[in-house]
Amino acid sequence: MAEFSQKRGKRRDDEVLGSAVDFLLANARLVLGVGGAAVLGIATLAVKRRPGGFALSFVTAAWAPRGGQDCPKLASVPLPERPGGFALSFVTAAWALEALMCLCLQLMDRATSPRDEDEAKGDTTCLEDSWKELSLLKATPCLQPRPPPAALSQPLSPLPPSPSAPEGPADDHPQMSPPCSSPAPLCLTFQEKLLAFERDHVTIPVAHVALAKQLAGDIALELQAYLRNKFPELPFGALVPSGPLYDGLQAGLADHVRLLVPLVLEPGLWSLVPGVDTVARDPRCWAVHRTQLEFRSRGSSPWDRFLVGGYLSSRALLELLRKALATSVNWPAIGSLLGCLIRPSVASEELLLEVQHEHLELNVAVLLAVTGTNAEDRLLLAWPLEGLAGNLWLQDLYPAEAARLRALDDHDTGTRRRLLLLLCGVCHSHPALSRLGRRHLTQVVLRLGEEEVDWAEAALGERFLQALELLISGLERASLPCHFNPGVNLFSSLREEEIDDIGYALYSGLQAPEWLL
Repeated sequence: MAEFSQKRGKRRDDEVLGSAVDFLLANARLVLGVGGAAVLGIATLAVKRRPGGFALSFVTAAWAPRGGQDCPKLASVPLPERPGGFALSFVTAAWALEALMCLCLQLMDRATSPRDEDEAKGDTTCLEDSWKELSLLKATPCLQPRPPPAALSQPLSPLPPSPSAPEGPADDHPQMSPPCSSPAPLCLTFQEKLLAFERDHVTIPVAHVALAKQLAGDIALELQAYLRNKFPELPFGALVPSGPLYDGLQAGLADHVRLLVPLVLEPGLWSLVPGVDTVARDPRCWAVHRTQLEFRSRGSSPWDRFLVGGYLSSRALLELLRKALATSVNWPAIGSLLGCLIRPSVASEELLLEVQHEHLELNVAVLLAVTGTNAEDRLLLAWPLEGLAGNLWLQDLYPAEAARLRALDDHDTGTRRRLLLLLCGVCHSHPALSRLGRRHLTQVVLRLGEEEVDWAEAALGERFLQALELLISGLERASLPCHFNPGVNLFSSLREEEIDDIGYALYSGLQAPEWLL
């Protein structure tokens, strides 16, 4: 029983010692490093598995060649002479742990002690050689690939500067740079810039003009056939496409055509009354009065159904034609026949057809017109007017203005029409000047065109600046009289804020006219 208790106590002591060694082994890597942990693990296995001879042989083989010179304390520890027993195992493990502690202390002393001069020189030499090799690698330029034979005639782009090249003063004899193959851009005058703007933004391709005229002519024929079938009792004349596109006064795009629908009035039954003599007192308009009622009673003329107070009402005719164009005409069939898409505009107050073709977009304005009633041959249009002038007819002065410009240019081979095109192109592309329409600009060109000045192409830039000055002076007075009807002020429809915006834009353009192009 006593022997069994002694063995049980000895086994418990071995388990306590093994647990302590296992704890040291688990945390040895943090204290001793990888190598120390490995040696300690081997010694622990020797102690726990085969205490005695194997551990003694391992430790003796590891430290015997050094003779205990590096660790005096280790040299003073006597080695056990024979294996076996718990005491011998414990002494062997303690001796191994003490040897490992001495090894760690030696490594710490070596790390904190200054290095020898020979080792420092060797490390410095290796570091310098490494930096030299690195600098040589960075300083080596990358060769550009040889260009293909097809690109040999083109000038080569200069090599980019090396990023590793030091920044310093230039050489005493710098190399001359090769001359550039392309000449430097020249400074253009305003006249040259104006001509370039005319070429790029004003001139319309001939093919687009021809296509727009062809579409307008085909639509006129289809609409004329419809009106004769729909209203056989109303004598409409031949529909005639016209407008700035046909007179060479359209700028930028071939996007607008006028389609006149003339009314054939019986001679002697109708007379024209100036708008200032009516209750509307509007100098822009005329009234078409029905006469000879005592001899030709009301109803004898097909147009008597549109009389309002004894005058031919433009508003009633507009409503009739608007309803017919919007609901009765088969525009999809006509568009498929002509190779385009046609639809009436609902948002516009005037009668407007929107035409979409593969190569352009065109707006066709359908205008009811009264022509040829007297010797002066005035052109009156049914226009959506407001107030008391709603039943009157608006006088269209465009044909007279275009004819006058053509006659002046033919007289001295001038450039008045080209100036008008330039002004229209500039104002159309400017956000503030877009409020200036063709009517305003035509009056300015006509006023300048009547003066005996140089109208050659070389003076086109000077005439352009004079037109800007004339517009500014008219805006200061808020007055731009019509050339053929001085009683009409074309600036009367502009608000004060719009006049200020237009005047500021024109004044800025007069100081730097290149900004308008």
